[in-house]
Amino acid sequence: MKLRNTAAAALAAFALVLTLPGSASAAAGDFHYKYVDDRGHEERITLHDPHSGKCVNLYAVGDDEELPGYAPHNQTDSWVTVYVGAGCTGPEWRLRPKGNAASDRLDVRSVRFDVNAG
Repeated sequence: MKLRNTAAAALAAFALVLTLPGSASAAAGDFHYKYVDDRGHEERITLHDPHSGKCVNLYAVGDDEELPGYAPHNQTDSWVTVYVGAGCTGPEWRLRPKGNAASDRLDVRSVRFDVNAG
């Protein structure tokens, strides 16, 4: 009887662990970029604790038919690769964690943050 209760308790604990939400893989900190809106005004967008390991097409610039964003600034704890093309395609550059803002000449449409911080 004790073995059955122990096995049931272990199974219940395992099931509980499976139902707990896993820690989302995210870069801690902020990533910024600029773009010019349809009225000609410069806007600045901030991604706070962005997801890691997957391609992110950036808001307002993440389509190859739109003007690209520019001047990316990585203030997260992860390396990030910025891409000139949508869908993480085209020329790419790596930006270090907690780095300085990139030049206004560096175009960006999509990004991918490293899964492992730092």
